[in-house]
Amino acid sequence: MLDADIVVVGAGAAGLCLAHRLPARESPGAVSSVVLVDPPPGPLRPPRRTWCFWEAGAGRFDRAATASWEWLRLHGRDGRVVRRHIAPARYKMIRSDDFEALVERDLKDRPGLRRVQATVGAVTGLPDATVRVAATDAAGAPLDLRARWVFDSRPPTRLPAARTRLLQHFRGWFVRTERPVFDPEAVDLMDFRTVQPARGLSFGYVLPTGRHTALVEYTEFGPAPLTTEAYDEALEDYTRRVLRTGALEVLATEQGVIPMTDAVFERRAGGCDRVFRIGVAGGATRASTGYAFAAVQRQSEAVARAVRAGHRPEPPPPHPARARLMDAVLLRALDTGRVDGPDLFFRLFDRVPADRLLRFLDGRSRLYEDLAVGLRVPVLPMVRTAAELPWLRRHHLPAP
Repeated sequence: MLDADIVVVGAGAAGLCLAHRLPARESPGAVSSVVLVDPPPGPLRPPRRTWCFWEAGAGRFDRAATASWEWLRLHGRDGRVVRRHIAPARYKMIRSDDFEALVERDLKDRPGLRRVQATVGAVTGLPDATVRVAATDAAGAPLDLRARWVFDSRPPTRLPAARTRLLQHFRGWFVRTERPVFDPEAVDLMDFRTVQPARGLSFGYVLPTGRHTALVEYTEFGPAPLTTEAYDEALEDYTRRVLRTGALEVLATEQGVIPMTDAVFERRAGGCDRVFRIGVAGGATRASTGYAFAAVQRQSEAVARAVRAGHRPEPPPPHPARARLMDAVLLRALDTGRVDGPDLFFRLFDRVPADRLLRFLDGRSRLYEDLAVGLRVPVLPMVRTAAELPWLRRHHLPAP
């Protein structure tokens, strides 16, 4: 039996962010021991991925950033362009390999922290106000952990019941072109000059790292993922027809699916008041955008502050209730086709000041700002959708 004050299950973004923030043993308010449980190499390890978020000033993980930008662009279907300067914020790009390497260096030899490779099974609250974490190590031997608090970032086996669920699914190419075609000063956040699907919406997403290099993604909000071949056909069309890149070399790829849902994610696991879900498993993904990395950082910092103060370290809700309600309305309006997705997003970026829009997307805007943003979208379809939401039943939707 391995005892600890805190066990963090999973070493993806949420688990590593939390372990990185928890104070070391000699720090004021520190816990005496933390165990971070990595799954062994294999299917339980998350695939390599890229995280993007906006942040003002220097950030905790800037050393792992591939690039950052002060300008964001949106392209309408008709070729119109909105260009927004977001300073003092910057839009930052971090690749998971670089993030993990940074955290690995910072956590190496940290007093009171132990990392183990194991597959976690049952997590059970015990009568003595501790939690038992049953696991199997990389050699197949049983491993029992006991802790005062457990933070579990494993993805749920089934999404909670919801009224609406869309999928943000995408495939990206890391490319190098023969001629200089990218603007390294600006991110193309949404480029709606892609071929639009029969249901939902699609857009291109361009993160330039130089004049010749970029991550170019094709993304859809819709009911189901595409085949790899279909994504590659869409990327071929976007890079050749829209971006006019000419000859290019694909250096690497990434592909993923992010559920966009109005489900209510449980913040405690298994009914135990000492086991908390964190990260995507705890609802960190913003339902209307698919962004999660910034919310994971806010949640981790709140837990670390509670630990330092000697308080109960329960993670706060990753997004305010008002933001979740607005997300539910938007998802339903998009899913029913009552609003035109490309037109709605273009309107928002065209008509809402950049600083207000970023606060709105982060869930940090005030009520009067939310109302001002609401007036920039199709009002009647959104009001109709908001009115019907309380009458819709939540049900379990098929897994993506």
